[in-house]
Amino acid sequence: MAILKRIFENPEKEIKKLRGIVDRVNELEKTIKPLTDEAMREKFSAIRENVYKQTQQNSKREEVLLEALPEVFALVREASIRTLGERHFDVQIVGAIVLHQGRISEMKTGEGKTLAATMPLSLNSLVGKGCHIVTVNDYLAKRDSEWMGQIYNFLGLTVGALQNRQDNIKRRNLYGCDILYGTNSEFGFDYLRDNMVVRLEDRVQTGRYYGIVDEVDSILIDEARTPLIISGAASFSTDFYKTADAIVRRLKQSSPIETPKEQELSLPSQRKYTEGDGDYDVDEKERSVLLTARGIARAEKDLNIENLYDPENTMLAHHISQALRANAVFKKDVDYVVKDGQVIIVDEFTGRLMYGRRYSEGLHQAIEAKENVKVEAENQTLATITIQNYYRLYEKLAGMTGTAKTEEEEFKKIYNMDVVSIPTHMPMVRKDQGDLIYKTKEGKLRAIVNEIEEKNKIGQPMLVGTVSVESSEELSERLRKRNIPHNVLNAKHHEREAEIIKQAGQKGMVTIATNMAGRGTDIKLGQGVVELGGLYVIGTERHEARRIDNQLRGRSGRQGDPGCSRFYVSLEDDLMRIFGGDRVKAIMERLGMSDATPIEHRMISNAIENAQKKVENHHFEIRKHVLKYDDVMERQRNVIYTERNKILDGTDIRDDVFGYINDIAKKRVEIYCNEKINRSEWDFEALLQDIRTCFPIGSDVKIDDFDKMKKLEEISEFFASRGRKYYEIKEAELSFPVIRGLERYISLRVIDEYWIRHLYGLDALREGIGLRAYGQTDPLVAYTKESFEMYQEIWDQIRTTVVRAIFSARPKVEAQSQESLYNIHQMGRGMEGAGRSAGGRIVRREKQKVGRNDPCPCGSGKKYKKCCGA
Repeated sequence: MAILKRIFENPEKEIKKLRGIVDRVNELEKTIKPLTDEAMREKFSAIRENVYKQTQQNSKREEVLLEALPEVFALVREASIRTLGERHFDVQIVGAIVLHQGRISEMKTGEGKTLAATMPLSLNSLVGKGCHIVTVNDYLAKRDSEWMGQIYNFLGLTVGALQNRQDNIKRRNLYGCDILYGTNSEFGFDYLRDNMVVRLEDRVQTGRYYGIVDEVDSILIDEARTPLIISGAASFSTDFYKTADAIVRRLKQSSPIETPKEQELSLPSQRKYTEGDGDYDVDEKERSVLLTARGIARAEKDLNIENLYDPENTMLAHHISQALRANAVFKKDVDYVVKDGQVIIVDEFTGRLMYGRRYSEGLHQAIEAKENVKVEAENQTLATITIQNYYRLYEKLAGMTGTAKTEEEEFKKIYNMDVVSIPTHMPMVRKDQGDLIYKTKEGKLRAIVNEIEEKNKIGQPMLVGTVSVESSEELSERLRKRNIPHNVLNAKHHEREAEIIKQAGQKGMVTIATNMAGRGTDIKLGQGVVELGGLYVIGTERHEARRIDNQLRGRSGRQGDPGCSRFYVSLEDDLMRIFGGDRVKAIMERLGMSDATPIEHRMISNAIENAQKKVENHHFEIRKHVLKYDDVMERQRNVIYTERNKILDGTDIRDDVFGYINDIAKKRVEIYCNEKINRSEWDFEALLQDIRTCFPIGSDVKIDDFDKMKKLEEISEFFASRGRKYYEIKEAELSFPVIRGLERYISLRVIDEYWIRHLYGLDALREGIGLRAYGQTDPLVAYTKESFEMYQEIWDQIRTTVVRAIFSARPKVEAQSQESLYNIHQMGRGMEGAGRSAGGRIVRREKQKVGRNDPCPCGSGKKYKKCCGA
């Protein structure tokens, strides 16, 4: 398969094809260079007007853009020369064409991805729908928008940068720009917030036409395991988190249990666990914890309960489980840091602090209890979408990075984007040396410090990559003891990031940094460094993903600069310990090798790479699994958001309300008049009572009226026609403009209320659905079926509540402003009270309008005091 792939997917052949377009761009350079600045702007404006006219039909869009591409690219290149003094290399134009085609451009570090992106962004902005470029942090969004913005402004295009904490007016104006820079979370959360607003003018995003994702592997792969979630405080007590923490601290971990090789990367439901000798077992691969029988007994004794897993103790079991994970799996200064009395998550791929992010399902609170800081209230999901499904909303999506080829399969399957490796402008001369494998972590660290000391004496700059805050500080302490000056760049010192990176290539500099993924800044070599061999990159540990190692290596050897890299590995490193260091360890022990003696062999390096491939595939399966569940929700979310947008856009939903009345009538008739039983058993009295709790049908309706109706459709239509008739009376009572506004206002409020409830229900369903595997049921199939049933039930409640609330609305007696001519009495209570014994009616007596002995306004035919006034 690998041979066939090389034959049919020849990258050189692909690049050769694109070179023809580059030649056309180069030919146009001669005609554009003599133009004045004003003449260039006029030419670009004319192209823009022509493209806009022709691309209003989607079918012609790509053909028109392809035709305009050479001239637009040539204009952008000349604009760059005149504003930035930088001319796009031919390989950058190749990368720009790949980006325009909606593919991933793999360009090595220092090859000028940021400049290359200006060409496809300028071209696609001509369609008039706006283009987004997604960066990894606010700093880069602002920097790049100002830096590259000089090119766009020169050509007459508008550019902006989304930043955290901007107000809605500012954000709406920014989305009106031709080109907009921003982070992944800013774009994603704006989409979710737009689908929560209750006024059209509060929406900010204008659409998602063309997007380029910078550091595409970091955003679409690394962050894809974490969905975007907007949450609000839930009404749960936080008291028990500290109790659960105190209980689990007294429990003892079992001795490590060897996992059979064939089970190394199998799913949890396929594994066979062996009972340990302690209170709980830790599975480091899955990052999960299981109580043993002994542990369960101790927890039950401490909690003074008989059965921890009794249904009524579900919340207790959940708290204990999360407290166990917090104490046994999640490590301070690795997974999170404690800063200013807060637990802040550390991004495992970039080493950055993820402000505002919290672990879900009570795990964050469990860690707060463990660290003895204030336990914040648990949150409830209000809106959510996975990274994958958000970016699949774009009509055309592209990406750029220095390392994407190892994840090409995932990009193709999930996002339908292939990866094109762009050749470097200058030949790569960096020397990537083989891994040095040590028996112990201590031996490895001593060797690293010795190597740093030796190279520092001659002044060669060094970048030392670590996988966690903890390991970066441990190494820093060792260097301090040797009096070796150095800088530390990790989640605790990220404020000085730009300054530290700027100095990292200077003579004699030693920089210790957590993972360099997505830093977005080049390390330029200082004077005299080239003669010393360039920047020397040392990796203190292999990461689970090969991309992260490649990104660290890629910081050296930019633009033809010299450089070298080497990874130091010990058999006690997590990757080697968990994923197959036993064989290597056995060899080293047989040879009688000491801690200070390393092995350097291609076979061992291959074994490490194979372990990384296994982990990458495992994580891919996890992301696919997350996406499959979100795809179920995506179909439901699309219907909800389409309905909301229709209402916000001012569409007349009178017909929808009539449809709700019809559906309510049909469903109630099916419940009480089941065709499978004898007609004599049909409960017409209960049917009448239930229908009247939803909408008025008049006091003259009697059970005898149904004797002549033989079919259920006739009965349903009888009730529906009565409901529609009384709705027309309601329209006359409130006036058409008022009831149209009322329909939109109530519908939005009710849809939002029940959608949030549905999300809460889905969270609960997801939490326990995995256990279905033990009953030989596919959890995904069960989730799909049950979530659809829940969704249908939610829509039935939405229809009922909307109709009930509209019929219950009464004009206020006192003078009102034009904006509030109606009053929805106790609307919130009505939503919560659907299905109460009183039918959830939400009518309240108005003074001087309804006496206690008067007929009830709901149309039940009863006196007010015995109906809604009860």
